[in-house]
Amino acid sequence: MFEHGIPHALSTRVRRVVAPNPGVMTGPGTNTYLLGEREVAVVDPGPDLPEHIEAILDAVGEGSIRWLICTHTHPDHSPAWQALAERTGAEVIGALAEDRRFQDSTFAPTEELAHDWYLQTEEFSLRAVHTPGHVSNHYCFLLEEEGMLFAGDHIMNGSTVVIVPPGGDMQAYIASLRCLLEYPLESIAPGHGDLIHTPREEVEKLVAHRLGREAKVLAGLRQLGRCDLDTLVRVVYDDVDSALHEWAKLSMTAHLIKLEREGLARALPDTAEWEPLPD
Repeated sequence: MFEHGIPHALSTRVRRVVAPNPGVMTGPGTNTYLLGEREVAVVDPGPDLPEHIEAILDAVGEGSIRWLICTHTHPDHSPAWQALAERTGAEVIGALAEDRRFQDSTFAPTEELAHDWYLQTEEFSLRAVHTPGHVSNHYCFLLEEEGMLFAGDHIMNGSTVVIVPPGGDMQAYIASLRCLLEYPLESIAPGHGDLIHTPREEVEKLVAHRLGREAKVLAGLRQLGRCDLDTLVRVVYDDVDSALHEWAKLSMTAHLIKLEREGLARALPDTAEWEPLPD
């Protein structure tokens, strides 16, 4: 169910409100999750849209919101924090990005996140897991009573996330995915799309997909030799609509940077070209 502004119960502890910002990169819209009843944590307040802010307040009431928690600070996930904090006095919890491009410039947390940050209330327990990759300041949150992981943009239902260097890091992203396999996950609540009920299979599938794409990047580079991104993307993403190739080049660049660190590719100085290196 993806009716914008209508709270949808996912469990006795969790409700979801979908922001009215559907699109190519946001799917049905950004998911805002409401945890608890008496003292509420809002995970990913979402975009600064008055109708979305009012939908959150209507769902829980101004007096019950205690925490505003952001998985990361992209403009579709965090900006509503400011209006909600002003209305409720809630604590704002999140991390600032090292690379501030494409970020919510208003974001000012009252508490800076760290790995294993923990929130325990009478109704739920929430643990932060640092998952850099999509961006450096990305965190997932595990609702321990239910094994439900609020995954932000680390994992999306129905599509893969774009990794944009330098803030986005493919090596870190794959490592962060593997890190999640150490947790007792029962479901994944993504930032966009519906619940995923096979979390381990989903994580393993994403790792395999990224490594498969990386192998295709290296094979394409070895086939073409010295080449630019426009030439390489047509080979590596020949299974993707060419209208999306501009986005694909961002993730492909992240793969190339990872391959460069591993001594398998090289960016040619003073050009926009890459070349393979012998393994």
